[in-house]
Amino acid sequence: MTATTAAPASSPELQSRSAQGRWVLAACVGGAVITQIDANAVGIALPAIGRDFHTDLAPLQWVFTAYTLTLAGLLLVAGALGDRYGRRRIFTIGVVWFALASLLSCFAPTPGTLIGARALEGVGAALLTPGSLAILEAAFAPGARAWAIGAWSGLSGVAGAVGPFLGGWLVQAASWRWIFAINLPIAIGVVLVTRRHVPESRDPAATGRVDLTGGALVTLGLVGLTYGLIRGADGRPMIVVGGVLLAAFVAWERRTRMPILPLHLFASTRFTATNLVTFAVYAALGGALFLLPIALQQVAGYSPLAAGLALLPVTAMMLLLSSRSGALAARIGPRLQMSAGPVLVGAGLALFARIDAAGSYLTHVLPAVTVLGFGLAVTVAPLTATVLAAVPARHAGVASAVNNDVARAGSLIAVAVLPAAAGLTGAAYLDPGRFSAGFHTAALICAILCVLAGGLAAVTIGNDRPRRQKLHPPHGALDAPPPRVAG
Repeated sequence: MTATTAAPASSPELQSRSAQGRWVLAACVGGAVITQIDANAVGIALPAIGRDFHTDLAPLQWVFTAYTLTLAGLLLVAGALGDRYGRRRIFTIGVVWFALASLLSCFAPTPGTLIGARALEGVGAALLTPGSLAILEAAFAPGARAWAIGAWSGLSGVAGAVGPFLGGWLVQAASWRWIFAINLPIAIGVVLVTRRHVPESRDPAATGRVDLTGGALVTLGLVGLTYGLIRGADGRPMIVVGGVLLAAFVAWERRTRMPILPLHLFASTRFTATNLVTFAVYAALGGALFLLPIALQQVAGYSPLAAGLALLPVTAMMLLLSSRSGALAARIGPRLQMSAGPVLVGAGLALFARIDAAGSYLTHVLPAVTVLGFGLAVTVAPLTATVLAAVPARHAGVASAVNNDVARAGSLIAVAVLPAAAGLTGAAYLDPGRFSAGFHTAALICAILCVLAGGLAAVTIGNDRPRRQKLHPPHGALDAPPPRVAG
């Protein structure tokens, strides 16, 4: 089958041992790699970016959140575009878009330019992310599909682990700008492989117009809300504007014939409760892990490379234990793990409050990241399975994508709110003493949020075993995003 031959989703034929199958996997993994490395490296670079531009904390919040804003707002729209107009086409556009935005980030002369470039990167990531899994589902034969998706997950996880280390090394050896430059050769390779080896596929059931209005309303609503929250008291009008736009989004989704967010899914108590748990856990993670690399460098005196290496145990434990955790939940039901897991995550985050200028890695950081990694391994796989089990199998793709978006929205809002809630405003991050006190407060706030999430799961999630779900690609089926171990 040549690259120009359309492969309908209903008749996949690639096998795991075929040469083309491996090329298709390489292209999809490559797309995931550039987003994972970029996302996980930026947090390590924030202190260097702040010093280079002589800026306070608010622009650094925007460097982090601008990417997540456009990614979260456009992810569901992008999945629908791929279903209708070709997953390979939208995936390729996303990779090229991401590469060009990365180039702009690399040469950004001002904080505003960098923030704008990061927002454009989020658009590219939204276009390519849903397609990577949907391409695998459409291209591979049923017997090879589990191998392809498992390999994609594992290799993407490795990229997430490499991101902080690579980011720290690049910042220390050269400049934070190389974090974005490293995406370019990978993206070129992905585009060449995709054009030559990846078959085109569409969802024949996807008809009608894509809900661009819904995508615009949710994105602009998140922008207004985030801008207002970062500005604090001065941003109250924008908070109102953002809230109105998000309310308009809900109203629009209720009346449009082809919504990007089918609100009827939330009629399931389990689906709603699991997404609330997801929001709380990923908000705590996003807020804490935005501040942690700054704390390690500004308070504990770590180099960028050491800060990147400090968090590798989190990813290692996720890679080693997540599949076992999922298997356990399949046997005993999800309630225990979804109740205890967030509490363990909270315990790990609470231990971050011990980080100071005097403590060593072995006594102050390693215990925290070990407990955090174990808590995440206990939580994430059962959480994803429970979301999918809460809806009919035909809605598994969109349910997974909604859960992915909820996680990103939680992280986004936490990064906007948490610094001010902990007293970290203006140039506080440049003062080790002030930042240390604020970071300890922030870590405890995040820990409490996770404990509340565990309590919510205990009273709302039943202990019946989740049924097995087949991956369903319309809207670009996605698992809950792996935690960003460095931002």
